[in-house]
Amino acid sequence: MRTLRLEIWVGLGVILALSVVSLGVGVIKLSWEQAFSDPEALRVLIVIRLPRTLAVLITGAVLAMAGIILQAIVRNRFVEPMTTGTGQGAALGILLATILIPTAPLILRMGLAATTALAASLGFLAIVRRLPVTQPLLVPLVGLIYGALLGAVSVFFAYQFDLQQSIAIWTTGEFSGVLKGRYELLWLAALAGGLVYLIADQLAIIGMGQTMATGLGVNYWQIMAAGLLVISLVTALTVVTVGMIPFVGLVVPNIISRRYGDNLRQTLPLVALTGAGLVLISDILGRILRFPFEIPVGSVFGVIGAVFFLMILYSRSRSAY
Repeated sequence: MRTLRLEIWVGLGVILALSVVSLGVGVIKLSWEQAFSDPEALRVLIVIRLPRTLAVLITGAVLAMAGIILQAIVRNRFVEPMTTGTGQGAALGILLATILIPTAPLILRMGLAATTALAASLGFLAIVRRLPVTQPLLVPLVGLIYGALLGAVSVFFAYQFDLQQSIAIWTTGEFSGVLKGRYELLWLAALAGGLVYLIADQLAIIGMGQTMATGLGVNYWQIMAAGLLVISLVTALTVVTVGMIPFVGLVVPNIISRRYGDNLRQTLPLVALTGAGLVLISDILGRILRFPFEIPVGSVFGVIGAVFFLMILYSRSRSAY
């Protein structure tokens, strides 16, 4: 426990250092002396650099938390919202809102995206329950196929209404368009992620199965519904704001659980910090690898996540649902 607390504090220090680096990386050269002496430099810092860094940190943290919640609900280590149809469902919801109610405010589009994301999650759970328990690797494979099917539906409608470019934006996570006033919805995702901590113990218990959870006095369906709502809301908010970033919710929970086990109340802060840190590193790399151009974070983390995913598949876990 003492080691875990120490690593949480170390993680906070690393996040702070990375944030300072992130604030200094960009096409416009900016020094700290300029930030405090030049009004234009200060404006760049407040309007562009700081919102982007905060958006990256929030996105990484909440996606990692959403991943560990979904893994507890499905009882499978190899799933996460962006590879099991939830992210694709959110993108489909935004597309439908754009087609059917193009003048709708952003909050209404987010609500529709959350609804379709929840429907997609429920569809995935319905399919998973019919799979044989003895073959856990079928779950992520079915999730990938299910997500690809939903993505194909989105592409079809986007093609019909000449919205292919919009689909490309929603399905490729990147932060170049984040400015002050255009990322604040992510704070709702941060709030939802924070509320998960209140039911962390119950989420860990439902990961043992419905019979065990009911025997321990946990309302299985109520906690599952709460977890799915958080996953859907977080996914919809991130897709609406910055697009889809795959593998965050898959890689981070596996890294932490292999070292510290499945006690969500203890490990959830470290899961959030690790997710935030890895996405921030990916964002910084995306800005400097082809400077002054940018590589989307979704592409950078997709490569990193794919490598980790293969390592997870071919390695033995210390504990599994």
